[in-house]
Amino acid sequence: MPSVTARLSQIFGDAFAATGVDRSYGAVVVSQRPELAQYQCNGALAAAKPAGRRPRELAAAVIEAIAPNDVIAATEIAGPGFINIDVTRSYLAGVVQAMSDGERLGVDLAESRHVVVDYGGPNVAKALHVGHLRPAIIGEAVKRILRFAGHDAIGDVHLGDWGLSMGQVIALVERRHPELPYFDPDIEGPYPTESPVSFADLDRLYPEAAALHKDDPEFAAEARRATVALQDGRPGYRALWEHFRNVSIADMKKIYGDLNVSFELWYGESSVHDRIAPMLDRLKAAGVVEESDGALIVEVARPDDTKEIPPLILVKSDGGYLYSTTDLATVEERVDDLGAEAVLYVVDARQALHFEQIFRAARLGGIAPGNVVLEHDPFGTVNGPGGKPLRTRDGDLPALRGLIDEAVERAAQRLEENDLATEYSADERAQIAALVGVAALKYGDLQNHRTSDYVFDLDRFVSFDGRTGPYLLYSAVRIQSILRNAEERGVSLGPLIPPTVDAERGLMLRLVRLPDVIDRAVEFRAPNHIAEFAYDVATDFNRFYEACHILNEPDPARQSSWLALVSLTLDVLKTLLDLLAIDVPERM
Repeated sequence: MPSVTARLSQIFGDAFAATGVDRSYGAVVVSQRPELAQYQCNGALAAAKPAGRRPRELAAAVIEAIAPNDVIAATEIAGPGFINIDVTRSYLAGVVQAMSDGERLGVDLAESRHVVVDYGGPNVAKALHVGHLRPAIIGEAVKRILRFAGHDAIGDVHLGDWGLSMGQVIALVERRHPELPYFDPDIEGPYPTESPVSFADLDRLYPEAAALHKDDPEFAAEARRATVALQDGRPGYRALWEHFRNVSIADMKKIYGDLNVSFELWYGESSVHDRIAPMLDRLKAAGVVEESDGALIVEVARPDDTKEIPPLILVKSDGGYLYSTTDLATVEERVDDLGAEAVLYVVDARQALHFEQIFRAARLGGIAPGNVVLEHDPFGTVNGPGGKPLRTRDGDLPALRGLIDEAVERAAQRLEENDLATEYSADERAQIAALVGVAALKYGDLQNHRTSDYVFDLDRFVSFDGRTGPYLLYSAVRIQSILRNAEERGVSLGPLIPPTVDAERGLMLRLVRLPDVIDRAVEFRAPNHIAEFAYDVATDFNRFYEACHILNEPDPARQSSWLALVSLTLDVLKTLLDLLAIDVPERM
């Protein structure tokens, strides 16, 4: 069944065509003035000039040309030529019933494409911090939205696990523990299965090694040698690096898991190391690569560029690779090995130039054919109260683990302040607080468009009032409670009947917008459309619940219809929250 806007656009498209005007002018959208009408068609204004007619005259002709139907209840010409539209109550109830009966809430499946979503981007041996929050939760939401729309979408964390930083940590461990078997060139294995360092050790060693590399030339040389030896396959270094990687991934999975974020692929820069040399050979043979001051580059600038686009450096003059090299090889891996038809990079906006260079080089070198989508979906920064990027008092980026724990702690306090979950066991209260805290953290971010910077205000995020995650969870829990009470009273769901109460009609009109909201979120890779709609659904439901006393309604047909509307609202709200990777507790 087409969405309401699609059905109305079809009707008005036919009417425009009947007046001799292109049917595309018949597009119908939700009214910007809901107090005046439910929907509107603005095509008469745009079509008037090419049609040689006055807008209001054309609008009147279009209305006159509308074929009889059971969809439209009223039309009115407003202003210079807008057409206001209301739909019939019976048609509206029918659409809502179809949403309730169907498996996909009225959302049609898109033509499936295989999509790789690149999000996360953490470094091995380094703790996740606030800078990893946005790519994780935005990328997870984008992946889920694409899947719901019908696409075969997978997530790749794309670890930083192969550069100089690995050589630095190996060199520092070797300085401090030269007795370990990983550093004896005469030993080629087997090596201990237990890591000699914990993740806490690595998180401490990582900045120490970076500082030593900067201040100690001798150590810097050791680190470079270790990096080369690692990448050349020295067994002991590879075994130690595997330990670094394994303990780091284990720590990351715990934190990402607490955020309800998961990755199908745990690939990294190391995954493409062996394909770099043959890729470079092919690019050289194709005449794409040039030598410049001993380095190998790809000129990606175009004559029509309005800003300078520097060449992409693939090999440094000393023979070393850069992350631009591994990123280009990663494009090749995703296209050739994973069969990606689209690759979306949910990465900081400050990387825009880098991705422009990578994408252009991939096209020039034939690595990504023109029919493969390569897209950078940038995001803004998380700022503190002063509008500057969020940092600790020491100037460091706050640890993501600490932010999650603080959000859960604040959520527990708010639950107690609101006298919620107080009679449950300590374990259940802790579980509810964890869900509320994570919902607060995620919704506080996702309600903003991903390209926007936003102010991190945990006190506001954990509130049960306003546009917050806790408000949405409380609304969903409230609906679940209503359905449980109805079941206990023996009240069952029935067929939906045309609405007679304004709040009832308002909720129905909100719910039928779901297909359009999904379409926008997919088109713009923008979870904020889902977040905003979830809030609107919850708010309209609460208005409906205040106006329509479901369990006390004396008319059985209306009571069962209202209960069916309650059930559908819960399905829609939980679906929306699931697309944002937010779980709903059973009760509070």
